[in-house]
Amino acid sequence: MDLKQLRQKIDGIDARLVDLLNERARASLEVGKVKVKTGKGIYAPQRERQVLDGVRALNKGPMDNAAFEAIYREIMSASLSLEKPLCIGYLGAEGSNSHSAALKKFGAQLNYAGCASIAEVFRRVEQGSCDYGVVPIENSVEGVVTPTADLLAESQLQVCAQMMMKISYALLAKGSFSKIRKVYSNPQVFAQCRDWLAVHLPPASVCQISTASTTDAAKIAASETNAAALAPVECAPVYGLTALREQVQDIAHNSTRFFVIGPEDALPTGDDRTSIVFSIKDRVGVLHSILAPFAARAISLTRIESRPIKKKAWDYYFFVDFKGHRQDKKVQEALHEVENMCKFLKILGSYPEAA
Repeated sequence: MDLKQLRQKIDGIDARLVDLLNERARASLEVGKVKVKTGKGIYAPQRERQVLDGVRALNKGPMDNAAFEAIYREIMSASLSLEKPLCIGYLGAEGSNSHSAALKKFGAQLNYAGCASIAEVFRRVEQGSCDYGVVPIENSVEGVVTPTADLLAESQLQVCAQMMMKISYALLAKGSFSKIRKVYSNPQVFAQCRDWLAVHLPPASVCQISTASTTDAAKIAASETNAAALAPVECAPVYGLTALREQVQDIAHNSTRFFVIGPEDALPTGDDRTSIVFSIKDRVGVLHSILAPFAARAISLTRIESRPIKKKAWDYYFFVDFKGHRQDKKVQEALHEVENMCKFLKILGSYPEAA
């Protein structure tokens, strides 16, 4: 076939695709009605995982799985917006890492609300002005994001999904590199760029000023002379800044894990993770005893971390992630055994493993 015939063939395929996508959308509208009648949440992480796994299994090329996932992300985003106009809360403003993570998870067809702090994300979801929230929980370089961990222990919200995202930062400013006297950013970002800053903008000559988010840092840098921000490069056009240096994070493979929080967690998929938090009764060997029920049932622990309980001096919360769903029989048995040894135990949520 010549070029004209090939383009006519593509036009015919597009016509069929439009019809099929609208047929799918009509089915999604009916799904939304059923969910409303039964009181089920509109966003179903387990169904999202099932759809994406199915698409990957069907794909025979030449398009790769990443391309199909991006396409289906927007298809599912459009379907969710038809079922209900969802609002997703996230930390910072447009251009922040949390904003990028939210878009990656939910697509561009939903409504988004930037929040000044992680606490505000939780509050807005609890009050119902946002349906779900996206918050950072752990960085591969600097570890747990403490405000998120503390709020998870106290809130009634559940973790229903997770995602991993590669993270990079740039030095953004209006002026020249040689004139920078102040750098603004989130404390976690300063920690992830510590070595680079020590060499190129040492604290002895440049003041480091903490902000609640990288987008706050970009806003301030845009309004001041001789100031810069450590922020995602996506913030540069949003706030009228120039990226003076890119990829300034100390570790090239720097990545952050994000949680989706909502009123309920996800149903089982067969490949799930559960997060819990507990405090222990102080006695010799108690932590070993608490972890033993998981080992006895071959439940793999993927993370364990302690945090001081703010209301009690020298008392600690332990955050644990493990493979499996809270509805799995062996998980229920282990948690029942563990609960008897704890002063406090809370299931933070069960959710599909990140693809």
